[in-house]
Amino acid sequence: MQPLITAWKRLRGWSWPRDYPIAQFPNPPLIIGLVALGLRYLAVGAWADVLGAIGYVFIGAWAYLELTAGVNLFRRVLGLAGLAYVIVAIAQRFGG
Repeated sequence: MQPLITAWKRLRGWSWPRDYPIAQFPNPPLIIGLVALGLRYLAVGAWADVLGAIGYVFIGAWAYLELTAGVNLFRRVLGLAGLAYVIVAIAQRFGG
């Protein structure tokens, strides 16, 4: 189990470029959100709605974390864009 924990910590520490991270390994809310939204397209009926809701909640959580605690301005703007995406997607879903 220790090698898996070490590998996870190494992946979580990856970022590019080092001094002003633009790309970094995704955190758990982003991973869960993207997987759920991806699976939504394979599901039918109520399952598609549930996976969509899970995906948007987790993408929204990731975006909020980036907006409020991002390591630099780029990551905060990325969080703002993610939050705007979730809001627009939910508004379109409910006809707003």
